[in-house]
Amino acid sequence: MRSPAHVLILGGTTEARHLAAALADRPDLHVTSSLAGRVARPGALPGDVRIGGFGGVEGLTAWLREHRVDALVDATHPFAEAISANAAEAAQAARVPLLTLRRPGWQAGPGDTWHSVASLAEAAALLPELGERIFLTTGRLGLSAFCGRELDSLHFLVRSVEPPEPPLPPHAQVVLDRGPFTVEGETALLREHAIDVLVTKDSGGAATAAKLVAARHLGLPVVVVRRPACPQGVPVAADAEAALEWLLTVAHRP
Repeated sequence: MRSPAHVLILGGTTEARHLAAALADRPDLHVTSSLAGRVARPGALPGDVRIGGFGGVEGLTAWLREHRVDALVDATHPFAEAISANAAEAAQAARVPLLTLRRPGWQAGPGDTWHSVASLAEAAALLPELGERIFLTTGRLGLSAFCGRELDSLHFLVRSVEPPEPPLPPHAQVVLDRGPFTVEGETALLREHAIDVLVTKDSGGAATAAKLVAARHLGLPVVVVRRPACPQGVPVAADAEAALEWLLTVAHRP
């Protein structure tokens, strides 16, 4: 009897969890999920789980070879650009098929006032002309971009899953919370803190999209940091179901 094909998922996202759950029920596929270890208490995952980095491209390449990985799925956060680049190089070096699993980005709709920017620094540069009370939902990293002297008069409400890394803006209040969020809850939060600008990354997905609807209802401008492009030449799946279809076509190839 042929041994199960080994699938390595670079995970941490909702889509990665859904895919791991789908693979765990298949006797022809063996799944290992790899988490970066940045979240102190990650939720339980089916299959094997490893925590921590690989040591760059060379380390990941060696792991793929040593553990006889038959297919690699990059299901990391849409803004984990360095990890995705490493995965593409390592997969090519180890001759392992690679798929990028990325949920679609958000799209502006009628009534939205969005400002699309390429970076956190570009987002920060726009703020003085947009408002004075800012809701920052860009995660716990990179907040130094909002610490410039020209922003010292602005007030920031910073929300992240875990305590953000310093430095923080001088007038910053931190809220620790994890989605999914509701439109009603987000609207109440924006009103309670008299927010007049929302800043977010285009992470996509439904779990944190309610803030965009709340901003639309309140007529607030939204600064959206565009996600980096996926590595060239790597196929992309939008959900776990499409990723599973791809895996079934490549994992058992000789």
